[in-house]
Amino acid sequence: MVAEESELDAHFLQMVISLQAGAMQAMGKVASPLTGKIDRDLSMAQASIDMLAMLKDKTQGNLSESEDKFISHALYELRLNYVDELKKGDTPPSEESEESKSDEAEESGEEPKS
Repeated sequence: MVAEESELDAHFLQMVISLQAGAMQAMGKVASPLTGKIDRDLSMAQASIDMLAMLKDKTQGNLSESEDKFISHALYELRLNYVDELKKGDTPPSEESEESKSDEAEESGEEPKS
């Protein structure tokens, strides 16, 4: 365990986590720490994913096995989540929840709640 910890560069991990968190926030998977709102900007998410992929390509051969697995796993998760968000279309999450509330209210005969 101690040998593996020395293989991981803290600055590299922080950069990967930062890009990953930014992409997840841009996909609307997590709320903004500044506003507390969930915003969705898939072009920004794609830019973060592309930067992380570029970082992986540019550091190829210079990463420890643990670092390579870490960045590869981050990219894998981000790409799966990005495809999931693309399937949802362009409707922001806040509008989706309002639309589903309205649809559910209409089906039950109730007035939509604001």
